[in-house]
Amino acid sequence: MSTILVPIIILLVIMVVVSLVRGIVAFMQGTKEDLNRDPGATGPTANQLLQNKMMFNRIKYQAAAVLVCAILLAMAR
Repeated sequence: MSTILVPIIILLVIMVVVSLVRGIVAFMQGTKEDLNRDPGATGPTANQLLQNKMMFNRIKYQAAAVLVCAILLAMAR
């Protein structure tokens, strides 16, 4: 069973890193847009929504990785 769980953990870690990098890139692009944005504009920009989505995905993947690690540790006992 651990031969299945270890690759799942590795896959989840890769997904966490990808989500983190995409969120940081969206943040950097959003900062540039915010500086040039009309002061009267309201609501989030597309980059801000993407950044929020990527950071939420990162949290989900981290939680899944922790859950799989907990299962792996419980099985090791």
